[in-house]
Amino acid sequence: MSALQHRLPGDIERTSLAIIAQELAEKGIAVPPEQQAVVHRVIHATADFDYAETLRFTPGAAARGAAALAAGGVIVTDTNMALAGVSKPALAKLGGAAYCYMAGPAVAAAAKAAGTTRAVAAMHHAAAAHPGAVFAVGNAPTALFALCDAMEQGDFRPALVIGVPVGFVNVVESKERLMEVCQRLGVPAIAAMGRKGGSSVAAAICNALLYTAAGQLDPAARGW
Repeated sequence: MSALQHRLPGDIERTSLAIIAQELAEKGIAVPPEQQAVVHRVIHATADFDYAETLRFTPGAAARGAAALAAGGVIVTDTNMALAGVSKPALAKLGGAAYCYMAGPAVAAAAKAAGTTRAVAAMHHAAAAHPGAVFAVGNAPTALFALCDAMEQGDFRPALVIGVPVGFVNVVESKERLMEVCQRLGVPAIAAMGRKGGSSVAAAICNALLYTAAGQLDPAARGW
């Protein structure tokens, strides 16, 4: 039996990211420098190199998202799982906050009254409460459609929309619409095209941007 190596969290993370960089190079995949923190962290979280080719960015999306968070911006997620994965120490360092409204009784009541999903009602509530937030959607394509409707129908302009829902129904279409709407309206967006995604991917993208904004891409800067 081989001996266990890389026991400490910081060492594990650095080694993982080094392996990712090496394997991307071996595959001949060149990730633009401004997108590397996001792409590498998503692969680190999923062990799935497909994301190096399926993650799409509007021009300057990663930099604009990081800048919004550096200014103490808010993150809104569509699931409590994604919310749990967002780095609270990095948020605190930047003076930011993160919210998920899916489980709120007011959102449940609004969804029932409107005959829609809680994901849609939660996005409507969040768009009104935090119009300039970073919105991270990792589960519900209906949430992405709701954000697109809000952007097209009014002056709602989030700092960034992360669109990475996972699944088979309306998922591909929601991401395609997100990128079309955001490119047309000049709203920064990051999406994982195709069926793959999930709350862990949404959280990984948020953390890549938070660590960039906080100067904590190396785990040593986080005390690891």
